[in-house]
Amino acid sequence: MNASNCHVPLDAELSFLSQPGNYPEPTRRVIPVETHMSWVFLTDEYAYKLKKPIRYGPIDARMTAMRHFYCVEEVRLNRRLADGIYLAALPLVLGHGGHLEFFGEGVTVDWLVKMRRLPHELMLDDIIVRGCARPSDIDTVARLVAAFHRSCRKLMQRAQPFSERIAAVIARHERELLEPHYGLGTELVYALSGGQRAALERLAPIIDKRHALGRVVEGHGDLRAEHVFLGEPIAIIDCIEFSRELRTLDCLDEAGFLALECERLGAPALAAAFLESYGRYSGQETSCDLRHFYQSVRAVTRATVAIRHLNDPRYRYSRHWRDRSLGYLALAWRHMQH
Repeated sequence: MNASNCHVPLDAELSFLSQPGNYPEPTRRVIPVETHMSWVFLTDEYAYKLKKPIRYGPIDARMTAMRHFYCVEEVRLNRRLADGIYLAALPLVLGHGGHLEFFGEGVTVDWLVKMRRLPHELMLDDIIVRGCARPSDIDTVARLVAAFHRSCRKLMQRAQPFSERIAAVIARHERELLEPHYGLGTELVYALSGGQRAALERLAPIIDKRHALGRVVEGHGDLRAEHVFLGEPIAIIDCIEFSRELRTLDCLDEAGFLALECERLGAPALAAAFLESYGRYSGQETSCDLRHFYQSVRAVTRATVAIRHLNDPRYRYSRHWRDRSLGYLALAWRHMQH
């Protein structure tokens, strides 16, 4: 019998994973945390991530085989920047006695990613909010990111210029942000997308030349402050594992994104320090029109991700995600002015 012939209700899996006695190591309690694409179960020392069996855009995790693939990819890709944190992709097994268990003989019904649990107070976003970020930490992060980009696989040139892919991103987010039920207003969205198209027309030769020079790499894809761990050793978690296209980007775009997030959290000086250090370690110019363009496009992307929460009935009447989206659009406009 294989997994396709054996159905275990999702509620049964969630119930099993919520009980401390079911884990391979002792734990006093289990804290379940639901994200958009997963459930994460926090034990005393570890985090176990169960991917939701859903289809969302290009992500199709409805089949067990695909969830297995995404778990393996998550471990493989994240070990590039967080080797000691991502431990394994683990099977969830229905044993011969009809009980769920980790490992063991029986039918594999699902897969989980096992990670070392990280204290939130050592994540960069929390440190910035508390005003405790040190220049030496930011310098070390910049050195790590620059070294990572040098080691990343380069995107080979294709018939379609890389700048055309960015043009498609601008158009896609424009269409989505103009959805009437979001209530964001058309004037700002049109002004941003129009300004970005004009900038892209001017910068396209530079972007495509950087592609030809190997500056477009298979990177992290979601380099936010909440993913930067300032413990021992410094690590960066939660890269995009479900889409090679989304994690393939210009190195300057990725570095600018982390700076943008530091700026959003109220630390523009920290953002500038990171970019200065990254430029020194990478040998790339970071104070330029192209970087501001990338940051503007990235801020619009984050605005779109935020506003999508209004499609979920749980958040439809909350102001939080609309305000978050408007905050990102304001950042996008600020960087467009450069």
